[in-house]
Amino acid sequence: MNAQIKFYKDKLTYEMDPSDLYEAFETNTSYIALDTRKAFSYEKEHIPTAINIPHREMTLKSIAHLDKTKTYVCYCDGIGCNASTKGALKMTKLGFKVKELIGGIEWWKLDGYATSGKYATSGALFNCSC
Repeated sequence: MNAQIKFYKDKLTYEMDPSDLYEAFETNTSYIALDTRKAFSYEKEHIPTAINIPHREMTLKSIAHLDKTKTYVCYCDGIGCNASTKGALKMTKLGFKVKELIGGIEWWKLDGYATSGKYATSGALFNCSC
């Protein structure tokens, strides 16, 4: 049983779902959504306030401006895409605190949250405290 408890605690340490992220945005400023897809996908639609750094472009130089005191929540399209996993791995290797958004932007929208961008969708909006 101890191994199973450790597994689930670890899983919650490294992942969050859209409602967790929404709540984090509402209650504090230590979380930043990080869209790890290519720029054209981000421009079409992204989580409000998210920044875009495609996982293929992550280097010490390209992320040097980021605040290492924040937790970056990496996301991509959803369960059929692993750009968020690749981005989370690179960010962790570069010394950042990271979580991965379960289900990506698709589950974000499925849970009824708004998106920004060229093809923005309506939904619940958080009051950014940043």
